[in-house]
Amino acid sequence: MSCTTLLVGKSATIDGSTMIARNDDSGSGRYDPKRFIAVNPCDQPRHYRSELSHVSIDLSDDPCRYSIVPNALPGRGILAECGISERNIAMSATETIAVNERVLGADPMVELQPAHGNPGDDDYRPEIPGGIGEEDFITLVLPYVHSAREGVRRLGELLERFGTYEANGIAIADVDDVWYVETIGGHHWIAKRVPDDCYAAIPNQLGLDDFDVEDALGDARDYMCSADLAEFIRVNHLDRGMGADSLNRVGRFNPRTLFGTRTTKDHIYNTPRAWYMERYLNPSEDWDSPAARYTPISDDIPWCRRPENRVTVEDVAFLMASHFEDTPYDPYGTRGTDETRHRYRPIGINRTGQMGLLQIRPYEPEANRSVMWLQYGSGPFTTLTPFYTNVRDTPAYLRDTGAEVSTDSFYWTSRIIAALADPHYVSNSNAIEHYRENVMSHGHTHIARVDAALRGATSAGASAGTGAGAGHAVSCADIEDVEGIKHSGVRVDAPVGAADDAASGESADCRTACDALEQANQQMADYLRSQTQELLSKVLYTSSNLMRNAFAMSDR
Repeated sequence: MSCTTLLVGKSATIDGSTMIARNDDSGSGRYDPKRFIAVNPCDQPRHYRSELSHVSIDLSDDPCRYSIVPNALPGRGILAECGISERNIAMSATETIAVNERVLGADPMVELQPAHGNPGDDDYRPEIPGGIGEEDFITLVLPYVHSAREGVRRLGELLERFGTYEANGIAIADVDDVWYVETIGGHHWIAKRVPDDCYAAIPNQLGLDDFDVEDALGDARDYMCSADLAEFIRVNHLDRGMGADSLNRVGRFNPRTLFGTRTTKDHIYNTPRAWYMERYLNPSEDWDSPAARYTPISDDIPWCRRPENRVTVEDVAFLMASHFEDTPYDPYGTRGTDETRHRYRPIGINRTGQMGLLQIRPYEPEANRSVMWLQYGSGPFTTLTPFYTNVRDTPAYLRDTGAEVSTDSFYWTSRIIAALADPHYVSNSNAIEHYRENVMSHGHTHIARVDAALRGATSAGASAGTGAGAGHAVSCADIEDVEGIKHSGVRVDAPVGAADDAASGESADCRTACDALEQANQQMADYLRSQTQELLSKVLYTSSNLMRNAFAMSDR
């Protein structure tokens, strides 16, 4: 996938949450419809077979529930893309990256080898399955882990055992940590924890630029890797350091230099995106003059940095939809020349299927701690909308995406709006800006109201002065629009899975919380649909008036 990733540590966000976000962009000339679904434990396969690589893997019988945004159409496997589990673990997979020929020669990709001939023939060779890849990662990892660190370990073990047929970056987060994994060849991998006060900007390149092998193979505080990484580097002469003992030691190194690529295509397709994200989040630095430390074609743009201000949902929304605004490289702008305006690949492109911002909030109880801010279609023409993920079902408007173009689907309506508005970007920009402002501001209000109502319900069911909801009085006005919450008495502070009902495997408190969150999601989807239909009407009217065959004179 041709994607862009932004990761933000908990001390670098405005509210102390962890955030991982990624544009899920399809390959050139292809558009992959998306849907938002919940996967209940009974729906999780116990024997998994990859549709692309044909690898088969037996899975344990204890998965948890999780919500994902997979492809809507069959043919390429599940491709879950991004998800959050009921245990408040978030995962986004994948960011397509590249490793160099030296790595591929030392550890080739594990590709599917089709059968040759027919059984019984002298030249018959049976099929040899390939490894695991983007299609599989979330399904194989997310419902089985209890922390981001455990998720990295499980993914690493799967990569070492089954291998992979592609180079990828994978983000895994919980309420405290954000980890980023990069695959190195067919069986090797490295992972780094994003510092709490930093963000990481990743644009389809092997991005890690600093790695401590001693920590990774020791305490693993901030780094992890495949067990034989140091030997792999030594035996295959991958260390490019100029020190006298560089061939005999592997300590701290730059993975980009050892494993990554540096090509002309990177300077058109990848590095400009990292440059723009860091330009936005660290604006006081010189990014544009001839003396600027980093330019759009710099190969050493840092993987992670400390932002000048705490990062907001709106910052992420802007960046993941951005197209080099206020630079000569904006395809919709007036600065520069026609050549500069089409020189670099923007972050928000026509081929985006969905963008999920996965937010895990430390100040809310486990039941409603996680929110997925979701948008479908090309970023400059759509909006992020928040949905709770600890649910058993999702709103039809985002769930039931089909192959047929329909305005009953948020995905298809967003695609239609983008195609209509793009030729007349400036003329439609005010309507799109107001739409985004309305939906996101309503989303903030809606989430705050539901959170408060759940705290109020908890407080009502707890002893005075105790419980997670103590000190959070909620008025009737705060909760009158959230059906099923006011008198539920749900304990959202109870651990997930506590006091399980024998028949369903789910506690009564958990069922009640899910009911409330599903209702809240439906209300948010209803508002989103009304606003999206209104935007479609406005864009259709404006763009119709700007058709090339328009004629102002009429007979009346």
